[in-house]
Amino acid sequence: MTPTIQALTLESFLRLPNIEESPAWELIDGELLQKPMPTIHHSILQKRLVAAIDRVESQYEAFPELRCVLRQQSIVPDVAVILSSRVPAENESVQGAPDWMIEILSPDQSTTKLISKINACLLEGSKLGWLLDSKEEVIMVFWSDRPLSIISKEMIVPVLPDINLQMTAQQIFDWLK
Repeated sequence: MTPTIQALTLESFLRLPNIEESPAWELIDGELLQKPMPTIHHSILQKRLVAAIDRVESQYEAFPELRCVLRQQSIVPDVAVILSSRVPAENESVQGAPDWMIEILSPDQSTTKLISKINACLLEGSKLGWLLDSKEEVIMVFWSDRPLSIISKEMIVPVLPDINLQMTAQQIFDWLK
């Protein structure tokens, strides 16, 4: 499905009745965009990443497809990792950027738009962003305070300092085999 593009304010977007239908809708740079339907590879990576992050003891929790409301945008990262104290007590969206966001590139997605989404979160408080490209078997790592890193093969993929998790890019992409 080709995304519908309209200029909207965040307030108008959040009042729309269908933004939580599957796949979810996002508001990015004033554009109303529906996320693509995930492929099996996308779903496997998403499921395994959430499990791996949640398996280690930390003060963070990982969520698939959790809406985060920024100052001007509303995004739904493939995986949002949030400090436990920031997880809403009620059934509502997370206010602000996730502490760590993970995006998994789908065949019909724009790499540039995903990088822009990660960058928007970094500007609003995210500490870390990953963009996984399973075709190239690389993980682009974006930090709020460091240059971009491109991780592949047996390189350890950096995580938040408070999370005791060590995985290589190869281990992550081997989940697809």
